[in-house]
Amino acid sequence: MKSITIYHNPKCSKSRETLKILEDNKINIVIVLYLETGLTKKIIKSLMLALKCPVRDLMRRGESEYKDNKLSNLALSEDYLIGCLVKFPKILERPIVIKGDQGVIGRPPENVLKII
Repeated sequence: MKSITIYHNPKCSKSRETLKILEDNKINIVIVLYLETGLTKKIIKSLMLALKCPVRDLMRRGESEYKDNKLSNLALSEDYLIGCLVKFPKILERPIVIKGDQGVIGRPPENVLKII
């Protein structure tokens, strides 16, 4: 059975709920505590590829780091925004669940059922 990777923030209720769904389904889970381990440009690009989305879709627009750094500016390049996710991992949308070359954002947590 292929394992599933979850980019998890234990303080987030949606992330905890998504993890519980995976555990309840007896899924082999790799938990990435990205706020502790950090993110790299390579990781973010692989998330974008799995989710088939632009970098902006990975960003939590309500976070102070997003607002304070004016990341809503449409003139900012994708590479710059990826760098901001590396610098401010708190703005990564969560949880993100990856299985092979597919991914979903666990909002709502039941989204994970699409790939398990």
